[in-house]
Amino acid sequence: MMICPITGGRLDAGGVSTLNRLLAALVLVLYWIYMGFFISANQTHKLIVFLMDLPWSNMLAHLWDLGKRVMGKLVNPGMYEVLEYESILELIDEKGKHARFHKRQKVRYLQDNIIAYQDQAWGDGEILLDYRCSPGMAVDCYRPGLKTFILISLREVKHEGDIDEFNIEWGIRDGFLRSEELWETEINHPTNHLEMKLVFPKTRTPRRVSVLEGNRRRSTLLDSDAQRELPDGRWQVSWEIKRPRLHEHYIIKWYW
Repeated sequence: MMICPITGGRLDAGGVSTLNRLLAALVLVLYWIYMGFFISANQTHKLIVFLMDLPWSNMLAHLWDLGKRVMGKLVNPGMYEVLEYESILELIDEKGKHARFHKRQKVRYLQDNIIAYQDQAWGDGEILLDYRCSPGMAVDCYRPGLKTFILISLREVKHEGDIDEFNIEWGIRDGFLRSEELWETEINHPTNHLEMKLVFPKTRTPRRVSVLEGNRRRSTLLDSDAQRELPDGRWQVSWEIKRPRLHEHYIIKWYW
């Protein structure tokens, strides 16, 4: 993944001065509490007047801004967030020898100077056949383990707040030959909406379909409401979820 390091902000001279005054005020308060039994009422009154004259709203605003910047350093939100994710796995023949996968991913960038996007895939059989993506161009592909990573050059520089909608598809050969099969989607970025669709050939419809949440070890059986017949006689199974859990594995499992 080619990304620019997170750029942090800095406090201006006014912010530093305000924070220094806040720290000085806190020191005086602590000193006042410590010496409370030894100072006169007049000195106490002067200290209270001094504290009341401080620009507390400005100091707290600067403190809040500093806290957000520190948390931004500690909790990296990643390169982008996913606004919409829709995937379709199309089983072309009844033997499961040929399939086609398509996904549409609408993302909003959370950093500046983004020049590349990383895709990934894994599965049985031959995958990533006739790989296509838009926007961008696949410029590299590597497999350090079970997963294959594809590096997509965006051909332009993206900045925080920019939105892209990726349409990616590839073919699969000999990937779904068993009577019990599954298709997995892993949530690697904050995601607002996830929808998964599975299309079966009209000559071999599913007998049972369920959705598994890998980390939570929870299974949900999909009923007839999740299935519909397409105009060409094929059957489509759909499942969706709002704000899926980060780092969760959502698996569609079927018997056919």
